[in-house]
Amino acid sequence: MIRAVDSCKARRRLLVGLGWLAAASIQAAPPVSLEAQNEQVYQQLKEQRGLSDAQIGAIRAIFERSGYIGQGNPAISQHPQSEAQCRARAAQQGIQYSNPVFEKICGGKYLAPLYDRKTSDAAHATACIDQFEFPDIPCAYPVVWVKAREAAQICEAEGERLCDAHEWEGACAGNLDPPDYRFDLAKGLAPSDAIARMRAAHNAAHQADKSWSYGPAYRTGICATGSFKTPGCPGGGWNLCGSNTYPTGSFPACKSSLDVYDLNGNAAEHMNLPLSPDEMSSRGSKELGYTEMKGSWFIFDTYRAHEDWCRWRAPFWHGTRVMDAHSHANYHLGFRCCKTVDGGRQP
Repeated sequence: MIRAVDSCKARRRLLVGLGWLAAASIQAAPPVSLEAQNEQVYQQLKEQRGLSDAQIGAIRAIFERSGYIGQGNPAISQHPQSEAQCRARAAQQGIQYSNPVFEKICGGKYLAPLYDRKTSDAAHATACIDQFEFPDIPCAYPVVWVKAREAAQICEAEGERLCDAHEWEGACAGNLDPPDYRFDLAKGLAPSDAIARMRAAHNAAHQADKSWSYGPAYRTGICATGSFKTPGCPGGGWNLCGSNTYPTGSFPACKSSLDVYDLNGNAAEHMNLPLSPDEMSSRGSKELGYTEMKGSWFIFDTYRAHEDWCRWRAPFWHGTRVMDAHSHANYHLGFRCCKTVDGGRQP
């Protein structure tokens, strides 16, 4: 009897050991390559957003020239939720991300109209913004390690443009205010000094009415801000810092009243900050202005390194011209695009 029990225990230990080895072999399997991840992104852009082969070819060329653009270094990135889990949860909760009304207004999927609620409505919007961080597909990981210049080029390749700072702010706050850039404060100054003066004036003007995409006060657990930083990760580094993001839209409550998701959390986002009217993307500029980082990122519930309310403008971190070949890229920094509709130009 004792021998039989011991034999059973031995078999259980053997099975447990074999199970552990199987799990270990799965964990130790080579990670999917960056190239393979990007191939999936190109396929999603074609199948889910209807981009043409020519558009995808242009985007592919930008990715390949970079060698880093993608959803993070797959060797070290650890996502808290899979894309499949995000899709399953959305189906279980009956969440529908497609919006036929928005598609008609904006001329494409997963775009939200931007407009001034005090004077207009969605049907009369002259601009739209991606509802999700690029690739602007629900339940896809955001694309990061992209320079501001590359973000602008990718937006142009798909028939859109990099948003001006005030457009992102309007999408977040739920109302597109008229542009309020104090260009008068920039005259005769070096860009860094001009941006500091304009920023101070803008932030002071909106301090009293600060808000977040989901409401009037900062809250934890609402957005994709509960992930973690790779141990030993300094300020950046491809081999040191995993892009431990969530799938876009995986926090349904983290959206603005204009139905734009993940403006807080997940990836911070490149935007265009003009120092003169002829640098405004919304007025058709191709030269653009200077880099502006918007939003917050995936560990913000435990590490609030800066403000992230909707109309807050950041210091000139890693600042360059948007179209500078050496503009900044990082593991938690992505982007989203805007689109001018009906031939409109903002005032």
